[in-house]
Parts: sequence; C-alpha cells; structure tokens
Amino acid sequence: MSQIGIRTAERPDYDQVLVDIADYVCNYEIESDEAYSTARYCLMDSLACAMLAMKFPGCTRLLGPMVPGSEMPGGARVPGTAFELEPAQAAFNLGVLIRYLDFNDTWLAAEWGHPSDNLGAILAVADYVSRQNIKQGKAPLAMKDVLTAMIKAHEIQGVLALENSFNRVGLDHVLLVRVASTAVVTHMLGGDRDQVIDAVSNAWIDGGALRTYRHAPNTGSRKSWAAGDACRRAVTLALTVLRGEMGYPSALTADVWGFYDVLFKGKEFGFQRGYASYVMENVLFKISFPAEFHAQTAVECAMQLHPEVGSRLDEIDRIVIETQEAGARIIDKTGPLDNYADRDHCIQYMVAVPLIFGELTANSYDDDVASDPRIDALREKMAVSENEGFTTDYFDPEKRGIGNAIQVFFKDGSSSERIEVSYPIGHRRRREEGIPVLVRKFQSAIGDHYSSDQAMNIESACGEQKALESLPVPDFVAKLVT
Repeated sequence: MSQIGIRTAERPDYDQVLVDIADYVCNYEIESDEAYSTARYCLMDSLACAMLAMKFPGCTRLLGPMVPGSEMPGGARVPGTAFELEPAQAAFNLGVLIRYLDFNDTWLAAEWGHPSDNLGAILAVADYVSRQNIKQGKAPLAMKDVLTAMIKAHEIQGVLALENSFNRVGLDHVLLVRVASTAVVTHMLGGDRDQVIDAVSNAWIDGGALRTYRHAPNTGSRKSWAAGDACRRAVTLALTVLRGEMGYPSALTADVWGFYDVLFKGKEFGFQRGYASYVMENVLFKISFPAEFHAQTAVECAMQLHPEVGSRLDEIDRIVIETQEAGARIIDKTGPLDNYADRDHCIQYMVAVPLIFGELTANSYDDDVASDPRIDALREKMAVSENEGFTTDYFDPEKRGIGNAIQVFFKDGSSSERIEVSYPIGHRRRREEGIPVLVRKFQSAIGDHYSSDQAMNIESACGEQKALESLPVPDFVAKLVT
C-alpha cells in the first residue's frame, strides 16, 4: 500500500476500467442470437424464481414500500404483486423475489454470483422510464431493450468475476451487481457516456458488503436480500448522477484511498477477455434444485444414488464427496446448522436430503425437515475433499465444469458405484436437455401464482423470441401484476 504524503490535487484521467464499462454499455451492439435467446430464458427463469419465492413469509415481509403508505402510482410495478413504487424500491422488491430462494442463474469463476440479480434494477427502471415516456408522449422501451440490458449486465458482472476474487478479500459478490446494474440503468435512464462513468465510479466507491452473512457462524437471511439491496443502490446512484452529482476519476486506483488499496490488497483487476456476450451465452441455470451451485452436480449424484442407498441408511459406514476447491472452501460445513440459509449453503446437507428422500426442494431447508435426525447422522459420516481435476475444469474457459462425485461405503465392506457428474443440467453443454426443464419450472411457478387465464397470457408473451422483443415494456409488466 502506498504511503500518505504530499500529492497533487490535479484530477487524473478516469480509470480505464470505468471507461471500458461505459463504452461497452453505451456503444457496443449485441449481435449474438444465442445471447438474446438465452436472455429470454433467463427472464422466464427469473420470473419463475420470483413467483416461487412468494410462498415464503420471510420473503413477502420484505416487499412493498420502505415506509408503509409511500407507494407511487404511475411508478414501477413489482411483478406478482399490486405494488407501484418509486424505481429504487421497486428494484429492491424484484431483486429480493428473484434471489430469495437461491434458485436463479449462476456464474462461477474466480468470483461467483448470480447475474440475473440485475434484472431487479433493469425491469423496474424499464417500467418506470416507459411509463414516464408515455406520459410525455414518447415511445416506451421494448422488451428487446430489457434483454439487451440483461446481456450487458451479465457481461459486466461475469467478466469482472473471471479473474478477480472478491470473496478472498472478504467482500460479497453483490458489489458486482451494484456495479453492473448502475452502469446499465444509468444508460436506460438517459445517461450519456460521461454520466455512466460517473455513476460507476460512485458504485465502486461504495466499497462492498462483507460476505460474513454467507458463512458460519453468521450465515443468515441477509444473503437472500443482499442482491435486492444492490439493485436499489444502483438505481439510487444512477438517479443521483443524473441530477448532476459528480464522479471520481481514480475511484479504483487512487493511492491509499482507492478501491484497490483499501479493499483489494493493492492489486489491480485482471481481465481474461473484453466485454461482448460471452457470459449470457455461458450462464448456468439452476433448473432442478434450489441449491448453492457448487453443489448442483453433487445433488444430481445423490439423486442417482437414492434408489440404492435410501433403504440402507443404517448400513452406511461413510460417504465420500469429491468437489472443486471453491465448493470445499465455502460449503463444506460441520456442526449444527442454525437456519435455512445455513442449510442451503452446506454440501453435506444438500447431499443428505436427496439420499434420504429422493428430492431437494425449497422446503427441504425448513426447520421441520432439518429436524429429521437421519440428516445429521448422515452428515457426520461424510468426508469432503477437493478433486484437483474438478478444480482445473472449473477454471477452464472452454469447459467451465462444476464437477462433483459421491461414493457410499457400507459397514459390510461393500460400496456403491462412484457417481460423477461434471456438468449440471443448467450448463451450456446441456442446453438441449435443460431448456425443456427450465420451461416446465417456469410454467409450474407461473401457474401456481396466477389464475389460469393470466398464466396462459404470461406464457404466451414469453413463448416466442421476436414477439417478446417487440412487446412494449409496460404491456409486458401489466401481464405480471396482480
């Protein structure tokens, strides 16, 4: 770290990282049909997650205006509800809904995260801007504008995550949601290149939330609303800059006081590639299981083993779980699990439940399920270790594997087959297999929350690429309100 001393007050040029983000957001044309197609499925999946979360009182108590009675008729509407809110609070609401069950898409690299978290800010701002445009006699945004913003937010968050590990310095990945959302919504709100740079500089200056709420002994429900909070902050920063607030050119690189020196151990960001549409094309969908993504293939392994193991639980001597380095580091947990958030970030728990019950659902983390003594009995018999091959494939940009393997050993000396799954069903390499399952997830969640006529209307709106892209944003959101 640099030493404090005499320095010039002359303002430097803007950090290149800030400039590159703004140039991408303001000027880059997305030409990938695959990215747009995947973004449509990402929208459907995110809405499915939001509607599934509506069943949980811990989620719904967070919804609505921050101050009771302070709704904003003509503001941004919150899908699945009747709320009309100012856009920052609407972004928080939708961000909470999408993220609450840990069931939305995922990006794994040096840093991990959930790029569809950004949709909370994007759709709220798109609805708000469009409704304001209509009042002023202007054209509303189209859903293609939403998909474009999703692709770009995914790309900013994901490219920053490829080579830069924020978790290793104790920071939570939602800071990348704040940065990516700030960039795209500033532009959606009418900000020019310079204003996008200023807003993004403020997003970095905010620093980052500590990720202690994701780890024992402090694992807790904040992890379910942290992304919504990042969306809200992004919209707030964008609106503030658009009212004339200044930016900070060396927000990252300033000696002593910049992000790198204060929060990143003096190290500058590294980049594997420039911004295009790589992240959306390669994003990972959580389709079958609401489970922390490093354990997705472990759950698949456990499901395959259930028919053989489920009736022999008392005969098990030990269970060997092989995972990637990141999985071993962040979700290998022993000892008591205090709450829902503790359990859905414990690989032993996420393996034990399907071995016993042959399923893993959002309800599997509730207290009544967790009280089954067989779960902790199995957890005590598990040994988790890193498989270096899985770790290598995890970081390989051509593979992006998330491998796990499980083998069960019995007291009589026999053992199950070693089951290995390298790519989860939500992986790009399994799109043909995964997309029909994603569509069923969407249809089930929408059908469960809305009337049959409204659900059919929503499904129809999402069902065809070009028709969705041309749909005005207010018309699309109107289909989602209750």
